[in-house]
Amino acid sequence: MSQAATMLKRIGSAEVRKALELHARFLAGRPGGERASFAYVDLSGLQLDNADLREADLTGARLNAAFLARAKLQRAILYGADLRGADLREADLTKADLRGACLRGANLASAI
Repeated sequence: MSQAATMLKRIGSAEVRKALELHARFLAGRPGGERASFAYVDLSGLQLDNADLREADLTGARLNAAFLARAKLQRAILYGADLRGADLREADLTKADLRGACLRGANLASAI
């Protein structure tokens, strides 16, 4: 395993859920909201179907085989993200930063 791969932090689904709740508050402009930052986090295989990740920071995140069908990823930062084998069916990637992202084997059927 490469040194870069071991530097990624793995977080559980409860922690992801909490971050998504705070992110929803951020997007709505409500007090206590916080932009979701999953930069350099290992989210491999997580169920994120229908997740609202607009404007979230996923720089360098590992999303191998993650389930992101119908996810809202408008203006999300996916710079250098690893999306190999991810399910992105019907996901909205409008104006997302995908520079250097790996999408090999990802399912992008009907994605925007």
